[in-house]
Amino acid sequence: MSAIADVLWQFAKWSEATSMGRMIRNSEYAFPMIEFVHLAALAVIGGAVLIVDMRMLGLGLKKTSVAQLAKDAQPYVTASLIVMLVTGVMLYSSEATKCYASAAFWIKMVSLLLAMLFTYTVKKASAAKDLENKLVGVLSIVLWFGVAWGGRWIGFGG
Repeated sequence: MSAIADVLWQFAKWSEATSMGRMIRNSEYAFPMIEFVHLAALAVIGGAVLIVDMRMLGLGLKKTSVAQLAKDAQPYVTASLIVMLVTGVMLYSSEATKCYASAAFWIKMVSLLLAMLFTYTVKKASAAKDLENKLVGVLSIVLWFGVAWGGRWIGFGG
């Protein structure tokens, strides 16, 4: 096992041993309630991201500029991302060793990191120029789809 893999494995074991991890794992209701909030935040961010991406692709809301639509959607993207990150940490802590062994979890994490970086740098700069940018719109959709796909398949042991 590589040094990085060993550190990640130790972190996963530690996460499960925390009081939060134990409480969520041992509660009948905690995990599903947290997951509900996590998925609701995913729906909000998905809608906020998709509406801007579709506008960047030249589809819909032609009367609203890309820049204005991105500005209007930004608070929803940021707030729902914060909720997703907080609830995601909570869910992870309850089954961290399962996540460690899940390819879907790592696809989700890499996609999430790339999607966040892309959204707050490339996409933000492109939207500020108020141009339809099909490449940026498609890449954004692909990255956020990777987050959603990975998250969905974690539950199937992926």
